Amino acid sequence: MLVEAPIRRGSGRVRQLACDWSDRSDTINPDLTKMPRVLGIEGPYWFYFYSFDCGEPMHVHVRRDNHEAKFWIDSVALVWNRGFSPKELNDIRRIIIEHEARIVGAWHEHCGSD
Repeated sequence: MLVEAPIRRGSGRVRQLACDWSDRSDTINPDLTKMPRVLGIEGPYWFYFYSFDCGEPMHVHVRRDNHEAKFWIDSVALVWNRGFSPKELNDIRRIIIEHEARIVGAWHEHCGSD
């Protein structure tokens, strides 16, 4: 379930989150059922972060069905892949490039700015 819940910041203004903690049934690892998902990227892929990864260079995890991959954001380089075909990895790279500003904004919102 994807919910875009408004949040309040210090000024009292309401704004939309760039990422959202969404419940998700996970067949690979049921312990990973809550993760912040990057909002606003349509399609079959789930772009998300893990909180414990915030100390690493900026990156995004991608999942579809039982496939998962991790990409560095600055170079859009594949870190690792579990199950995606080379064609899908190229499609995912294109999506990351197309939505880089959105992904970077969600990273900073979730992990904080350096």
